[in-house]
Amino acid sequence: MKHSGKAALSALKLIGLAAAALVAILAAALFGKYVGTFILEYLTWFLISLWLIFTLFTFYFFRDPEPMTPTGKDLVIAPGHGKVDVIDTTTENEFMGGECRRVSIFLSVLDVHVQNAPITGKISYFRHTPGQYLNAMRSDCAQFNENVYIGIDSAEPRGEKIGVRLIAGLIARRIVPWICQNDAVQRGERISLIQFGSRVDVYLPMRAKIKVALGDKVIGGETVIASFD
Repeated sequence: MKHSGKAALSALKLIGLAAAALVAILAAALFGKYVGTFILEYLTWFLISLWLIFTLFTFYFFRDPEPMTPTGKDLVIAPGHGKVDVIDTTTENEFMGGECRRVSIFLSVLDVHVQNAPITGKISYFRHTPGQYLNAMRSDCAQFNENVYIGIDSAEPRGEKIGVRLIAGLIARRIVPWICQNDAVQRGERISLIQFGSRVDVYLPMRAKIKVALGDKVIGGETVIASFD
């Protein structure tokens, strides 16, 4: 599937940076005249152990399972893995043009952090907004935090709009989009990565029928969150 493996590449970059830092620290300790043999040996094993733990955690965090995307018509799937903690009606003028339904998904640091396209269509709106890094557990953090807003013109059903807002958090301070404006996307296709805990808001037309409830755990690229039937 498109963009498969990009999360693993991001993990390898972080691990490589950590390894470079480890080598630099050990080299400095080795040549430091004030460091005794015992202290150097202790420091070496401590730092290597720390790096191994970081490596295992990073590979776990950047895991990217292949989604089993449903094939039914007029379905909207979850763009991210996590817990549904907001379902409401809101006003979103930036892309939706007024009143719409919102489903918000909180991604904990232990969830998969690759995001998927909720529908098949064309990306007609794309905007990055700098901001703060408040705790993503706050449902209102989208008003203040750095975010990327992706607007999709649906191909099924035609004429509908779906908005996806990727929101950075207290720990997640980097949003990595893999798509850009005018790209065509397929339902379930990987579209982005948010590193280390975050939130995803989905904006839906008022006629959309919500298929999830507060507290539901959803799987990105798989769980149906709404339909137009």
